[in-house]
Amino acid sequence: MEKIESPADSRKLLDKITFDLTRSIVKKDELTRFWFFILIMFAGVGLWGWIVQIKTGLGVTGMRDYVSWGMYIANFVFFVAVSLIGFLISSALHLLKIKWAKPISRVAEQVAIAFVALAGIIIVMDMGRPDRFLNIFLHGRFASPIIWDVTVITTYLAISILLFYIPLIPDLALMRDRMGHELPKWKLKLYTILALGWKGNPDQYKTIYHALRVLMLLIIPVGLSIHTVTSWLFAATLRSGWDTAILGPYFVAGAFVAGTAAVIVVMYVYRLRFGLKEYFEDLHFDYMGKLLVFVCLVYLYFNINEYLVPGYKMKAADGIHLKELFKGNFSLMFWIAQGAGLVLPIVLLLFNYFRKPLPIAIISSVVLISAWVKRYIIVIPTLEHPFLPVQNVPENFHNYAPTSIEVMITIFSFVSALIIISVLAKLFPVITIWEYAEDKGIDKKYLSEKPRN
Repeated sequence: MEKIESPADSRKLLDKITFDLTRSIVKKDELTRFWFFILIMFAGVGLWGWIVQIKTGLGVTGMRDYVSWGMYIANFVFFVAVSLIGFLISSALHLLKIKWAKPISRVAEQVAIAFVALAGIIIVMDMGRPDRFLNIFLHGRFASPIIWDVTVITTYLAISILLFYIPLIPDLALMRDRMGHELPKWKLKLYTILALGWKGNPDQYKTIYHALRVLMLLIIPVGLSIHTVTSWLFAATLRSGWDTAILGPYFVAGAFVAGTAAVIVVMYVYRLRFGLKEYFEDLHFDYMGKLLVFVCLVYLYFNINEYLVPGYKMKAADGIHLKELFKGNFSLMFWIAQGAGLVLPIVLLLFNYFRKPLPIAIISSVVLISAWVKRYIIVIPTLEHPFLPVQNVPENFHNYAPTSIEVMITIFSFVSALIIISVLAKLFPVITIWEYAEDKGIDKKYLSEKPRN
């Protein structure tokens, strides 16, 4: 970046930052159109699968009396997990005044909004009668953990949207004032409405700082509770594999791993696609790699506790469950999740080379896939081994295998998350312009200054 020695330098640098960080908004090419076309096509197929499921019933899935939670709930737990990264980066790291996290915060909020929204949608898709969803609010009981889950997910989504929108207001005003000839009229009108008459005076900035601090403090208990309450849906039973007091922090630690990996992947895509090498620097990937190692170590600690303690006591039901994981039908998935999703990233990311943008993006992609596999083996093996023997039932009740309908709806949920992230990237800057400019020494008065012809 250029050094600032005069007002002219400030204006020149601000113009460059604005041009670079709005490239994702003004850039139009065939690749972008093709990307949205593919996403919409896959989403349409998934919606068709859901329509078939509504018409025919849950019998079109692989779920039966014993395995009543299948791939859908694994998806739900995964989406909730990834969404927790918004709390970690946008709140915790900001409150600790860790400056390198600032350019990443908007990416983290994009990921959080997309995945927590889909967590709510996938639950509705899991219902055989989605028209009865309102009964949760009309006839829900406070004693039910499901009510707690719906409440914290809705609250977390609302706070995440506010954490995304409030720091966006000065950027919206800046684009409103500076990009009138580059934007279509509907976009310019949208920015004008969302900017809320922003003028850029000190009192308005003070209000934003205060509002953000309140939201950052508020999202900490909500963020921790969202995955803790999700874990209670499992832990509040006597089933082997779920009946443990550490399932709450175990879920939270795993969520940080999945969320950190997701943000790294999105950062790399933005850096490559929109030419943001000066903004998502090698330094950011290096620090995110170190953060990923740290959260993986914490999660590894909880994994050791999760399996060592029941393995040491080896109760009958726990023994069956552990045998299935370690050397039974789910052993391949289990060891892939542990090895590729935890041990290998910890070892590789200790070396500087693997914390470079491309290597760490590949490693994070593997971690993200392993995180989904981990959620699958949290849900399914426990349900396949109830305390009562499975007898006098059809053969397909003994084991669970997802059907094509479930796969289609699962693809829809992931594609929908990508659509939300892609739309946000096409509508709004992926890095906060005014915060980045301020960090580079540009006075706020230039942000509200009308462009000179």
